[in-house]
Amino acid sequence: MTNQDTVKKIKKLAINIRRDVVNMIGGEGHVGHLGGSCSSADIVAALYGHKMKFDPKNPQWEGRDKFIYSKGHAAIAQYAALAETGYFPVEELSTCKKLGSRLQGHPDRCKTPGIEAGTGSLGQGLSIANGMALAMRLDKKDNKVYCIMGDGEMDEGQIWEAAMAAASFKIDNIVGIIDKNCLQATGACADRFNTDPLSEKWKSFGWHVIEIDGHNVEQILAAFDEADTVKGMPTVIIAHTIKGKGISFAENVVGFHNGSLTKEQYETALKELDSQFAAL
Repeated sequence: MTNQDTVKKIKKLAINIRRDVVNMIGGEGHVGHLGGSCSSADIVAALYGHKMKFDPKNPQWEGRDKFIYSKGHAAIAQYAALAETGYFPVEELSTCKKLGSRLQGHPDRCKTPGIEAGTGSLGQGLSIANGMALAMRLDKKDNKVYCIMGDGEMDEGQIWEAAMAAASFKIDNIVGIIDKNCLQATGACADRFNTDPLSEKWKSFGWHVIEIDGHNVEQILAAFDEADTVKGMPTVIIAHTIKGKGISFAENVVGFHNGSLTKEQYETALKELDSQFAAL
């Protein structure tokens, strides 16, 4: 497969993930985390569509890479990726957040194949990822752990404790990814608890820092490849993204951090995503 074929494949998967996210929320008043799921969809698609080693038929395969969605409220994007890559039928996505479903608002590793940790209590994912990466190193495995965090999540002190620990232990088989869409639940990150400049902070904590456009598939893939070359220190990718990316009325609108869709909005969103898919 040529590089352009790979890029096209990932772009298509990202659109399908966004489409699945819209369908999981639906147009009947149900609430879901549309904004942050869509902002990180291209990164999730690059991981599941190309970068990570995994086996949907054997979710506990010892040779797998691991993915932690530290901002677990956006797990519907991961559910979509898991379904699209064969962990369970896409049709099961319609059960999301319903009683008895194994696809709940926050991920549950005991119920859902492909989920590595229960996350969503913000700030904890990077610590979990550190432990997994250290265990891989002890077992002399060459696998990696990828951990997506929100930029609003940077408010949490545990993130910075984990950042110091990863640098101190020289954990070079971990890749942190910050979904920097600049909005959190109640407004702009800079107006709530300004943690900028993130690049300088992570560098000062001892991380190799890569900044990219988080919707540019070529840049995403290049960043993951660069991370593979870094030895003796952890890598963080600061991905500049747009909340609600791909759905015109939701882009950069804080109300879609966790909101519902009207029937008209639901239909409009699907129409726009179908148009984007057809254009590829």
